[in-house]
Formats: sequence, C-alpha cells, structure tokens
Amino acid sequence: MDHGQRAAGAFDIEAIRREVADDFDEELEMELDEERLELLADSVGGGPRRPTMDRKQYFRELFRLQHELVRLQDWVQSQKLRVVVIFEGRDSAGKGGAIKRITQRLNPRVCRVAALPAPSERERTQWYFQRYVAHLPAGGEIVLFDRSWYNRAGVERVMGFCSPDEVEEFYRSVPEFERMLVRSGVIVLKYWFSITDEEQELRFNMRIHDPLKQWKLSPMDVQSRRLWEDYTRAKEEMLARTHIPEAPWWVVEAVDKKKARLNCISHLLTQIPYGDVEHPPVHLPDRERHDDYARQPVPPEMFVPSLF
Repeated sequence: MDHGQRAAGAFDIEAIRREVADDFDEELEMELDEERLELLADSVGGGPRRPTMDRKQYFRELFRLQHELVRLQDWVQSQKLRVVVIFEGRDSAGKGGAIKRITQRLNPRVCRVAALPAPSERERTQWYFQRYVAHLPAGGEIVLFDRSWYNRAGVERVMGFCSPDEVEEFYRSVPEFERMLVRSGVIVLKYWFSITDEEQELRFNMRIHDPLKQWKLSPMDVQSRRLWEDYTRAKEEMLARTHIPEAPWWVVEAVDKKKARLNCISHLLTQIPYGDVEHPPVHLPDRERHDDYARQPVPPEMFVPSLF
C-alpha cells in the first residue's frame, strides 16, 4: 500500500470516537450552561423547577431532528427554494436557543440568521419593510429572522417608537406584503414563542444574577417586564390581524425550553415537503508528495502558549 493511502479501518478507533464526541460537545456545553442557569433559580426565589424531559431522550430526538434539517437543507438547495422563518416572542422566551439548534448542523451559506439592530436615522425615513427586504433569501436559501418586521407591532408600538398611524399602516400593509412574498414563491413560516408571566420573571431574575448572561438583559428588556400587559395587548392584536391563510402564525408553548425546541423543529419540518437528494460519491484523492519538498520548521515564538 502506498504511504499516501490508508486502508479503511486503519484509523485509530479512539481518535474517531474523540472526533464524534467533540462534534456533540457544543450542544452538551449549551445544555450544561442552561443547567447552571437552572441552579440559579433557588437563589432568586424560584424554588424547585418543574421536571423537564429526560436528557437522553432530548438529545436523541434533537440529533434525529437535526439530521432531518440537513436533509431539508439539501432539498432547499437542490430545488432552489426560498424559505423565511420568523421567530417572535417576549424577551427571554427562548427564540435564540431554538434558532441555535436549528442552525447548529447546517451550512451557514444556505441557512443564515437575520437579527437586525435598531434602524438607523436613514432607515427610519425608508419604506418600513425596505431594510428587511434586503435580507430575504435567494433561491436555495433559508433565512431565520430573530425578530422581524413585527417589531412595529410589538416593541415599537409599546415603547412609543412609532405613531398610531404608522402602526395602523403596518397592519394594512403586512398581510399584502406577506401575500406578495408567497405569490412570488417564498415560503413564509411564523412562530410565536409563548411563556407565562411567572416564567419570564424567573428568567429575567436569573439573568440579573448570572454574570455570563447579564449582557442579554438590556434596558429595553427591563422595561418590557414592567409593560407586560401592554405587550400582551399588542401581541393579541398582532396575532388577530396578521394570521392569514397564506402565512399563518404558529404558537410554540415555550415554558419548557427543551420541548419547545423539539416541537418547533418538528413542526417546521412538516411545513416544507422534502425528499432525499442524491449526492455523487466523494473519493479522497491521494496526497501528492514531492521529493524536493521539505516542511520548514515554525519559529517557536510564533506558537500560542500551551496553557492547557
């Protein structure tokens, strides 16, 4: 056998196991981080947390669904589909965690996240939907909106960043805007992550007491806590006036984060019929080797110190 080749099965099985385990470590790290947050519940007066689903079952279902997401990604790419998925909900409802699990195994060139900051002075003078249009998918792309044009129906309305006339114009325009997207072939899915008053209070308090999570709690988030009822009224009107057959709203019960992620991903997969995409077999070519090449040593001062 040529020294540039390696027989199948000749790799160290422990090295393969380490590689597979490392691939799953990111999800495990996120889960352990959330367990650390759960332990903070006692320190903020939350008391014992309600039992959630078994960890092994959660990981088993999550990895199965992520495998299906990869199949969906291949289908979207092969069929040149254009997919928009909108994630809305109160602050701390778990939208970001669900988005992370969806994108975790996918190609960022195919599936990307649009999380727009507050509009600039120039953007405030544009047609309201203009800055969102720039992020819509081309053929073969999935765009996940971590908050969307529905900011106008929620935070902008409640915090007084727009006028009542602008809100009413939004409600007149958004159904037609979404129908236009659907008529042009864009698949539009809209998810509202729903949590209780008590659950949001607990999650906010845990963030206050957790130095690794305090950055997530902005002054705007704190105000949203005070204005819970105003946000509720705004949410109820938004769902009533923008729940259209072409782009309906889907409500995800999100008090249990694990179940919310699995339920959301499962539902998303049912909304886009997809099948297997044939891929040509991949053959790793032999590495070329040249007798006149000698690898040059790296100067010691260029190495990052090995502290671990």
